[in-house]
Amino acid sequence: MNGWLALSPLAVFLVTYLVTSIVSRDFYKVPVSSAFLLASIYALLITGGKIKDKINVFSSGAGDKNVLLMIWIFVMAGAFAASAKAIGSVEATVNLTLRILPGKLILAGLFLAACFISMSIGTSVGTVVALLPIAAGIAPQAGISLPMITALIVGGAFFGDNLSFISDTTIAATTSQGCSMADKFKANIWIAGPAALVVTIVYVFIGLNLDVHPEIGQIDIFKLIPYLAVIVLAICGINVLIVLTIGLILCAVIGFAYGMTWTGFLGSVGEGIAGMGDLIIVTMLAGGMLEIIRHNGGIDFIIKGLTKGIKGKRGAEFSIAGLVGLSNLCTANNTIAILTTGNIAKDISSRFGLDPRKSASILDTFSCVVQGLIPYGAQLLMAAGLTGIPATEIIPNLYYPFALFVLACLSIIFRFPKKYSGNMETTEK
Repeated sequence: MNGWLALSPLAVFLVTYLVTSIVSRDFYKVPVSSAFLLASIYALLITGGKIKDKINVFSSGAGDKNVLLMIWIFVMAGAFAASAKAIGSVEATVNLTLRILPGKLILAGLFLAACFISMSIGTSVGTVVALLPIAAGIAPQAGISLPMITALIVGGAFFGDNLSFISDTTIAATTSQGCSMADKFKANIWIAGPAALVVTIVYVFIGLNLDVHPEIGQIDIFKLIPYLAVIVLAICGINVLIVLTIGLILCAVIGFAYGMTWTGFLGSVGEGIAGMGDLIIVTMLAGGMLEIIRHNGGIDFIIKGLTKGIKGKRGAEFSIAGLVGLSNLCTANNTIAILTTGNIAKDISSRFGLDPRKSASILDTFSCVVQGLIPYGAQLLMAAGLTGIPATEIIPNLYYPFALFVLACLSIIFRFPKKYSGNMETTEK
């Protein structure tokens, strides 16, 4: 199939969702699930072969193990968030946070907390699940807009995907490029670190204009246990599904101790799962449609087009950035995007003498940039599901991915860090 035709379902989705929303001046009028459904139907129509075979290809993408894992996380996250709210954990944590953080530094403090936790647990989705309910509860108390504080947590959550030693993106990037995690960290800290510092300073200045004098209610220590347990267990490197399961059990035990009934607990769990329904449908439709695009050669078409006419190290590094960025745009999964383009990036690095530590850093960085700016990425979908606001309202407030993009481009243009921007032969020991 022609490469542009293979990619056309993505264009159908973007036109249906973005253009219609812009024309109508209301992003609430076009559900993401509706746009993906139309694009998926179109993708099936333009694909050759028997209808049964085409549906099998679509279903293999919708039922991919990574997609299903994401769905299980969504289900457990929704159940945990709703049950924690039902027992009063949100209010207790909000009161504690407001008491600890100085009013004018509350934005910078929450952002740095998200950065630290995401780097510790190695999962941006897990960080969003752990911190966003707390931040969303603080927003009205502190007079901060919900899109702003949501974007603050999501932005900090992506910091971990850049630097964490246990992040899937770090593992995929270093494995594909043949370098150690420690070396990739040293190369990446010069890009992600300044980006986070700039954003922190921005939040400090924004906070200076806040006149935060919220009423701080009673702090019930026992109701803090579910959130504290989720954060601590995640930092210890325990699987996010196990962490959320333990958190849900703790919510049940504490809820029963405070008089919650069994039916009340089940009701809150069911409410949380139901709130993730649209998110689950979007995830499956996106997985199926993107598998059709891959089946028809769309991903290969993108890769071949970007590798033509490369000249010099800057061109080679920008080609790797473009490869992983476009792959992420099509797959909506930064880990899969790195795995898809990793071998080609390694070939480009070998051909142009790039340092594998820098190429691994580029793969990780630019995949996270794109993942943080697409409304159908898992992190933004999760944030939208937990707060009830559309992803398109969160994106304009996402300072960290934009800052990371600028710093990453500057690192290619001005060849920094110098130790990792020279010839592979001269930088490797």
